[in-house]
Amino acid sequence: MTDMEHDINPAAEESTQESGTLSGRIEAILFVAGEPVRVEDLAKALNVSVRAVENEITKLRDEYDFHQRGFTLKRFGHQVQFATRALYAADVVRLLQPVQKQSLTQAAMETLAVVAYKQPVTRAEVEQVRGVKCDYSLQSLMNKELIMEVGRKDTLGRPILYGTTENFLAHFGLTTLEDLPPMPEIPHEEKPEIDVPELIP
Repeated sequence: MTDMEHDINPAAEESTQESGTLSGRIEAILFVAGEPVRVEDLAKALNVSVRAVENEITKLRDEYDFHQRGFTLKRFGHQVQFATRALYAADVVRLLQPVQKQSLTQAAMETLAVVAYKQPVTRAEVEQVRGVKCDYSLQSLMNKELIMEVGRKDTLGRPILYGTTENFLAHFGLTTLEDLPPMPEIPHEEKPEIDVPELIP
């Protein structure tokens, strides 16, 4: 070990590692993460307050928008993520031709819609709306982390209550559930009380 290495002050080294601007440190984490990161996790990693991170995220987003940068900051509930600006999406597609994510089945989409608009909701309540068994779709949506268990209903048997996740917001490009479009009017049809199994795609 050289004399120079002996002279390094650990405290000074730690200070150097945490130098730089807060915006730059946030950008570095989001760039490497790739996926949505919780604001609380950013604050903890950077050893700053949540408010400081929130303020810096707002500044960065406004700066990116003003200069029409190729990327922007997307907000999904308590999470943030770098995303390609829609203005330049066609250019990216022409070069990279990204593979589209596997779309949800019709059954899964219908189940997800019921959960999104009526949450918190039980499996029986979802099935009452859809008119078919929804075990498979609910499990599939759970596996994709689009819905989650949010509690138990205070009734006989204490059935599980389901709600959407922040991944659901990210998947559909929503900031909050308030961004959901108005629920379409569905004509009421009298259906016989029969136990219809759900078809597995």
